[in-house]
Amino acid sequence: MRFTNPVIPGFYPDPSVCRANGRYYMVHSTFQYFPGVALSESDDLVNWRPVGSVFTRTEQLDLTGARASGGVYAPTIRFEDGVFYMVTTNTSVGKNYYVSTRDIYGEWSDPVYVDQDGIDPSLFFEDGRAYFLSNGTDDRGVHGVVQCEIDIATGKKKSSSVCLWQGTGGRFLESPHMYHIGPWYYLMAAEGGTEYGHMITCARAPQLWGPYTSSPMNPVITNRNKAPFEIQAVGHGDLTQDEQGNWYLFCLGFRQNNLWEQHHTLGRETFLAPVTITGDGWLKAGLDGTMDGAYDLPGLKNPQEPQPVYTFQNTLPGREWLYLRTPGENRCAFENGRATLLGSDETLNETGSPAFIGIRQRAFDMKAEVTLESAAEEAGLTVYMDETAHYDLCLKEWDGDMYASLILTVGPIHHEAASVPAGKKAQLRVTASRDGYSFSVLTDRGEEKLGYMPAKYISTETAGGFTGVMIGLYAVKGKAAFSDFMMETLSKP
Repeated sequence: MRFTNPVIPGFYPDPSVCRANGRYYMVHSTFQYFPGVALSESDDLVNWRPVGSVFTRTEQLDLTGARASGGVYAPTIRFEDGVFYMVTTNTSVGKNYYVSTRDIYGEWSDPVYVDQDGIDPSLFFEDGRAYFLSNGTDDRGVHGVVQCEIDIATGKKKSSSVCLWQGTGGRFLESPHMYHIGPWYYLMAAEGGTEYGHMITCARAPQLWGPYTSSPMNPVITNRNKAPFEIQAVGHGDLTQDEQGNWYLFCLGFRQNNLWEQHHTLGRETFLAPVTITGDGWLKAGLDGTMDGAYDLPGLKNPQEPQPVYTFQNTLPGREWLYLRTPGENRCAFENGRATLLGSDETLNETGSPAFIGIRQRAFDMKAEVTLESAAEEAGLTVYMDETAHYDLCLKEWDGDMYASLILTVGPIHHEAASVPAGKKAQLRVTASRDGYSFSVLTDRGEEKLGYMPAKYISTETAGGFTGVMIGLYAVKGKAAFSDFMMETLSKP
């Protein structure tokens, strides 16, 4: 049966996967959002269900003061001897650590720290031993993919940190993962930067500690010269094997909003491709070393599920809904099909923790709407990339009267584009296409259109960073009650 990419659309970057108990489990970076590290599960590699988040307590993840696209980078998930391990970097405090659990649906442990620098850490287990990898600097000052043996119970090093491989010369060597397949140890990494030159490369050695030889077939996969083509920036991947022994690669990539313009808004998404091990033992992904929009998956029994219509009834905080930087339980309550936000002085233009909950935009063509009853100075629906790039449709108090306003933040510019009189209750609606966003408000007077903004001004290429657009609800200085939330796809994801 055939499936289409991405298999997980929207802001789900840096995928890492493991197989356990007849299922597949995947984690993704969440950067400055809390709870941290998205966790999903699948029975067939193609259809993925959100489980929740790995980091659910501030003892596990401190995002205080985290800049946009700071916080959690590149998690890796592994399953060994009945235990799940997830290892990552909190770049805002500069520490590598892992947590563990025997119950994938329950709470994870407190962090165990490893004294090895770099980012994008990974774990490799063999013969009762645990090895820690990162792209950093070894004990002799050599930079590259660095490895040490650790005590998995304490995180303490049992060997020196040694540089195994320095890549093929592409910039920003990252995302190292180790695999033992047949007679070879394969070291897979990403190079070229997580942009249009991104690629996955690999090296192999007959022993774990090397020496490693770069593949003559590198890169394993890339779309850097595949143009014009919607899918770009393919890289940062992880391998998994199905029950029939076939190998597959999950990796990130993004889809351009427009084929001829270099802009993307949905963030880096998760793509799937088959992997071939050549006759002389080298890895190659995709049919020709590039990522396509669709593949046949032998043994796939269930058709690919469409994106659901998201409502308050079928979503949960910490699963679909995320906070900015610190937990918002004291500022946000979900109950009886409503979300109530208690706004402080913090706004969306700051790097703090405003009263905000956001859900990922997962399709170019979509509609989101919500009914708002506001007693706040400002509250509404936001199309949010980061504090420097967001479009806000809100109810705003001015001299004792309420107005429905469209407020635009693009870099240092904050502009109120439109404003019409409104009461304390209204329905807010945003309709998105590949090119941009249209905003309207429904009051007692009917629907009034407040404006349109191009998507490119909140794209990654304009705003910067590593995240994707979130559809958020927010409040400033006062209480706001949201009900009848709905986000639906208007065409294919």
